[in-house]
Amino acid sequence: MDRPPYRQIADILRRHIERGRLAAGEQLPSEAVLIEHYGVARMTVREAIKELRTEGLVVAQHGKGVFVRSAPPVRRLASDRFARRHRQEGKSAFLAEAEAAGHVPSVDQIRVTNEAASAEVAERLGLKPRERVIVRARRYLADGRPVEVATSYIPESIAKGTAIAEVNTGPGGIYARIEEAGHELARFTEEVSARMPSPDERKALEIGSGSPVLTLVRTAFDTKGRPVEVCDTVKVATSFVLEYDVPAK
Repeated sequence: MDRPPYRQIADILRRHIERGRLAAGEQLPSEAVLIEHYGVARMTVREAIKELRTEGLVVAQHGKGVFVRSAPPVRRLASDRFARRHRQEGKSAFLAEAEAAGHVPSVDQIRVTNEAASAEVAERLGLKPRERVIVRARRYLADGRPVEVATSYIPESIAKGTAIAEVNTGPGGIYARIEEAGHELARFTEEVSARMPSPDERKALEIGSGSPVLTLVRTAFDTKGRPVEVCDTVKVATSFVLEYDVPAK
């Protein structure tokens, strides 16, 4: 069975991008040009562009047009992202990674609440059922494009009365404040999986229903072995490369 017209157009544009006929940073032909060239309806062209956006190949700039993505995905280097030097330089892990990839990072939709921990969060943090935690939910953007949503859970006994409970945590982010509270970070565990996004996640990340996401649940431990934070993250799969350095022991 023939592929739908919008997929055929997406295939052609994708090949042009992969072969360099449409270079990084170059603007795609306008909707009007594509409509005339392929003899299709406007909605067909929009569906083709939407497919390329979902794949992370192009980005739309409001009032300007659609452009081939000029910067590579954010490379998330696990062995370096939590290095203390980043916090000492006043940078969060995402800020350092995004800048290294040539993106302009930003954070929005920040929400801070004080809640009773769910059973799963309480277990991961070694808390009693329903013990209070500070919850920090936020959205991360690269060049103004949403790429990740993350929710951190920090025991109230650590976060209460600190900038962790404020919208602006200050230079170095959550981990800098946790260490200032007397909990020197020692190690992190991470669980990574992939799935399709929920409707709320699609809306927050501005992706289509066919675009997969990576989920990463991280637990941070201090030098005494106490879990001090759990972070539940959902990432646009096409926007990240996860790199791990594993010793061969």
